[in-house]
Formats: sequence, structure tokens, C-alpha cells
Amino acid sequence: MVRKSNHEESLSIRGWGIIVTEPYILRWPAHPDGKAADHHTMKTRRDKVGSEFLPAWMSLLVALGIITVAFGTVSSHAAERLANVFADNMVLQRDIAVPIWGWSEKGQVIKVSFADQDKTATADESGRWMLRLDPLPASKEPRQMTVTGSTTQVVNNILVGDVWICSGQSNMSWFLQDSTNGKAEMSAANDPNMRFLRVSQTNSPFPLEDSDLRLSWEICAPVRENMWMTAVGFYFARELLKEVDVPIGLIGANLGSTCIETWIPISGFRSVPELGDPVDLHYKEFLAGMRKWLSEADASMSSGEVVPNMPVDLISSGDFQQPAKCFNGMINPIIPFAIRGVIWYQGESNGAEGESYFHKMKALISSWRTLWNQDHGASGKGRDFPFYFVQLANFQPSNPDNPAGGETWTRLREAQLRALSIPNTGMAVAIDIGEAENVHPANKQDVGRRLALWALAKNYGKEVAYSGPLYKSHAVEGNKIRIAFEHVGRGLCVAEKKGLADSVELLTGQLKCFAIAGDDQKWRWADAVIDGDTVVVSHPDVPAPVAVRYAFALNPGEVNFYNKDGLPASPFRTDQWP
Repeated sequence: MVRKSNHEESLSIRGWGIIVTEPYILRWPAHPDGKAADHHTMKTRRDKVGSEFLPAWMSLLVALGIITVAFGTVSSHAAERLANVFADNMVLQRDIAVPIWGWSEKGQVIKVSFADQDKTATADESGRWMLRLDPLPASKEPRQMTVTGSTTQVVNNILVGDVWICSGQSNMSWFLQDSTNGKAEMSAANDPNMRFLRVSQTNSPFPLEDSDLRLSWEICAPVRENMWMTAVGFYFARELLKEVDVPIGLIGANLGSTCIETWIPISGFRSVPELGDPVDLHYKEFLAGMRKWLSEADASMSSGEVVPNMPVDLISSGDFQQPAKCFNGMINPIIPFAIRGVIWYQGESNGAEGESYFHKMKALISSWRTLWNQDHGASGKGRDFPFYFVQLANFQPSNPDNPAGGETWTRLREAQLRALSIPNTGMAVAIDIGEAENVHPANKQDVGRRLALWALAKNYGKEVAYSGPLYKSHAVEGNKIRIAFEHVGRGLCVAEKKGLADSVELLTGQLKCFAIAGDDQKWRWADAVIDGDTVVVSHPDVPAPVAVRYAFALNPGEVNFYNKDGLPASPFRTDQWP
């Protein structure tokens, strides 16, 4: 893998000198016959073919043996560095071994000193080194890490606590300032024990071994930097800090509009038989195009003609939505930075899917856990770290004339519900806090709080209700169907939620959004009555019912089925009809 450094590196493509310099501008020198080559110059990462793509095609050419890399212009001192995720103000994960890694000259001995520990490692043939600190207790004391090799590097103001990855698409990347009461929330955000890092939004067709930009950990304070904090992550961390006296670090690795496939490494697809290998067609086309351009470039050089521009689709290597692209550019560079777990908000870009999304969730979660390969730690649970996700919220105008529902996101929500069968996962239901006209509902406070409830209950030993009612089973009783639920909590209830306020139980309210059908598959809005820890569903025109659906629509309208702990029930259905 070609590493970018902060110093000049010299590459050659079959006689052409390419110089890569900070901030990653490709400057093509004049043609060997003396002709100018300004049209070959590509600017910074803000351009349409921005630098986030450059390591991708360079890496591919290296893999093919087409590019050779010469580091002769790089001094050994200049080349020595830590991975970019290690920076001032960071939070290190407590209670499990903590990997520290970076690059130096081959054979260089590196010593890392932190919290009364001294550990050493030797750079391998590629210059990479890694060591592991022994498990660390939580600490709010700002401390310094010293990394000594041919040079000395110092990382300041380090805390030890719990680190959570915040990943997914735009509802996870949604900024704190854009959430409900965002400006006031941002002004009040002031906790030195909350730190956050936003990973550079980069994609690549091949795994990058480091982020393409120097990363910066920020301290939660009422200053401009809070504008860029993930709102969901902030509210999640805020809830944790109310209950847990340890620092919380958030790593935001997210990108708007992304589908789940771009976050799954190729090994993840291959590990789930239902998915298969997604890469053959794309990479065959990419390699064919690259070989064609190289052939044309060679021919032009041999005849003394100007070499044709490399096609833009080869420079960019295509769409960031392609399998593994965001994983390669944003997740792989931070592996194996020790973490407590992951929170995930994604699905809108896969909205028409059903069961396939469940298989992709399996591939995503299992592959991340496998590649992180964390030390088990004292708890024995480091490797299969928790993965908590958000079920998609209600969206678009409701349709009261369609009790059957079943459109678009309904089946994806069903796949998300099924993903709870994956060990050590949790799901925050958001069916009651969406907005009909906004795919980015502003209420991120409840999303963060509901995710935090899972963590507080499952990872921090707190006695809290963490889920609303989830479908468990059903039984036909004459002309009625009785539904049983998990996570009843203090009891089932009809409730109403408005804005950021807690839901309020309606003692005389009637359950809404339940539908019932017989063998004819004709759905009708049903009478639904709470009976202890169950709900009994019926309709006078359905004498022999066989199936029930609840809130099974893109926007089911005014859902009002909660437990008395204030958490909404997940949409569900008892049938498997199309």
C-alpha cells in the first residue's frame, strides 16, 4: 500500500515522474520531449476528482506492478510518524489492550511511554510498527504520550475512557447545530470529558492504511468546533456521561447518502453466502480501462506525441457507493484503534430492500468485529464489541387508506428488527419522531438517548429500560389474535409524544395503526386492546383472522403504542405475504 506522508515522495509511471506533495497535489512534470504538461495537473481534494481518490488508483497500479515507489527524497526522520488517529486531546479505550502504531525506517526500534508503561516495537520491512499498551483504567487526568525512535513525538492531553465509533449516512453525520434547538444545545455543550474526532470523508477502491489528512481530536466546548460534531453521537455521549463517570470519545466516520454496501469490506461480503462477491465486475472493468490507457500512453510516448489524459472515471475509480469504498477510506485507517463499540444510523439509501439488508448487516457487523480483532480484556467482551443501530424513522405523508402498508422502508425496518438476532446488538426505534417532509428529522436528542439506553443497560450495568415493546409471538383465539411482546417493561400503554418531551400515557386512549386480515389478505384497520402484557386485535368483518400488522408503513401516522417506560414499539407483522 502506498502511504502518503507530509513530505515529498517520488513515483514513476513508466518514465513519467509524478511528484506528490502536501496537500496532495499531483504535479506532472513536462513531457520527456520538453512539451508542457499543465493540462495533466490535478488540484486539491476540493476538485471534482479530488485527492481522496488518488491513493486508490495509485495503490491499484502498485498492486499491478505498474507504479514503483522511491522514497529516496524522504529522510528517515521525516518519515517517522504515528498513525493520524493518534493526536492531542484523544481518548484511549480503557480495560483492554490498546494498540499503538505508526511508521518509521525498516528496523527502527520505537518506544512508547504512557501512564507508567514503556513498550517497544520494531518497524517491519514496510516500515510499519505496532505495539500494545496493557489495559488501562479510566482516567480523567490529562496525560502525555511520548513516542521515541529516530525522533521524538509527543501527544498531549490524553484521557482514558470509552471510545465509540459513530458511523452511517447523513442522519449520523447530521451536525449538532442542525438538530432541534441546535444553537442552544451547541452553546451549552461544555464537557472536557467528551472528545470527538471527525474522520476525513474519503473513499477508495482499496483499503488505505491511514487517513489522508491529519486528524484532530476536539474537546467538547461551546466554541465553533462543536458545529461539526455528530448530533446523534453528542446526545448519545451526553446521556452516558450523566450516568457513567468516565471520559467518552466519539469517532465520527460517516458520509451522507451512502448505502450500507460501501461500509462493508470485501471480506464481509464473502463471509455471508447470501451476498456473494460484489467486486468482480467493477474491478475487471477498472483494470481493463487502466491497461487501455497505459497502452495508449506508451504508444504516444514512443511516437513523440502528447500523452492522453487519464480518464476521470479511472482517477476517481467510480462511485463512492460501490462496495467497500467508504470502509476502505474511512474505517480501515482507524483499525485497530481500541473502541468500546459502534453506533450506526443508516438505511435510507437502501430503503427498498428487505431481507437482503439483514444479510448486509450481518456482513457489516461480523467483518468489523473480525478485522478489529480486539483483545477480550477483563470483561471477555472486547472482540464482539456492541453494535447499536437506529431503526428508520417515519417519513413522507401517511396514507390512512392503505392499512396493508408494506411500501419501501417498511421491509427495511423489518430487516433492522431481525438484525437484533445478531449477538450484542441493539436497536433504537424512531417510528414516532420522524418528520413527514424531512428525511433528516431534527430530533436527534431522542435518537441519541435511546441508543444510550442500550449501552447503559448492556455495557454499564445500569438498571434501565432500554427498548420499547418488540413482537414476540401471536396466537389466534377465535375471531381475535393475541400478540405477545418482549420488553414490556413496567407495562404496555397508549401514549402520546410531542417534540422533545417524554411520552405521556393516555389512560382513555385507543391503540392506533394495527391492521388485521384473514386468508383473503384483505387488510382492515383493527380494534386493538391492551390486555395485561399482550394486545388483542380484531375486526367485526374478519371472523377468521390469520395475520396482524402494526405501523407497517413508510409513515404509519400517529403511532401511540409504548411501554410505560416511555419507549415506542417497533413496527412488525406476523405474516410473510408479499
